[in-house]
Amino acid sequence: MRTELNRNYSEVTEFILLGFRTVPKLQILLLLVFLIIYMVIVKGNVAMIIVIKMDSRLQTPMYFFLRNLSYLYLCYSTVIAPKMLANFLNNEKKISYNSCLAQFFFFALFVTNECFLLSVMAFDRFSAICSPLLYHVQMSHKVCVQLVTGSYIFGFINSVVHTGFTLSLHFCRENQLDHFFCDVSVLNKTSCVDTFVNEIVLFILSALIIITTTTVILVSYGYIHSTVLKIPSTQDRRKTFSTCGSRIAVVCLFYGTVFFIYAEPGATSSPEQSKIVAVFYTLIIPMLKPLIYSLRNRDVKDAVKRLLYGKLSSW
Repeated sequence: MRTELNRNYSEVTEFILLGFRTVPKLQILLLLVFLIIYMVIVKGNVAMIIVIKMDSRLQTPMYFFLRNLSYLYLCYSTVIAPKMLANFLNNEKKISYNSCLAQFFFFALFVTNECFLLSVMAFDRFSAICSPLLYHVQMSHKVCVQLVTGSYIFGFINSVVHTGFTLSLHFCRENQLDHFFCDVSVLNKTSCVDTFVNEIVLFILSALIIITTTTVILVSYGYIHSTVLKIPSTQDRRKTFSTCGSRIAVVCLFYGTVFFIYAEPGATSSPEQSKIVAVFYTLIIPMLKPLIYSLRNRDVKDAVKRLLYGKLSSW
């Protein structure tokens, strides 16, 4: 009996990503929509990285973190989007077991990193607005590099833990994943063994990360709000609120969707609902971020103009 059970456990070497189950005509439309979104993600975030890197006036801690955030969005959307787009053109929609685990590992790494990086960016604004005299000491280049490195370390640890627990799962003969990428919640649902421990670990780690980073963000922006209200100049207040408002919009979108998916044991939402929410934090937010920061940030718009005028004058 045990031998037969072990044999069944070892049979799954690949998964089938069911993706968005719609009529063929709508599949083509979704392919075009997601392809356009991914192209905007790549162009927008690469442009943001280049502008910040090349403009000397943007060599500050705030834009150092923005550049790393753009790199992050570029990475984790690339972990998801190419395979998803390929599956629209492929009837089999297969992904190997190892590729599935690799996709989940890097996705978990980059998403966790984003949580900590967003909290670091909130602390950066807190230091700049509430302690301007100490800002360049508190947020030196060395400190900025250490904070970004720390974000990656925490992301790596979280990803290794979840991937390790996922490796302990067995899938018997069931290899269909009702999602468009290898997400841990779907892998837990598909497994034919008890996943209670995995779900509790997912809940605890997700809750710790969300609570810790959101606390830093809320406290930082709370102090920023009270400090900004004391600024006598209406124009300065408006400029500061505009800068912080764009960041808060990104934070709310990201944490709202992540909390919906991962901060409840068992992931009780329907598969189609989970897919729609997942589209937001894997594709929509990485697409909107460059638009939000560039359209609402005068420094970035001026830097783009300087680069364009410099190219035109060189011709």
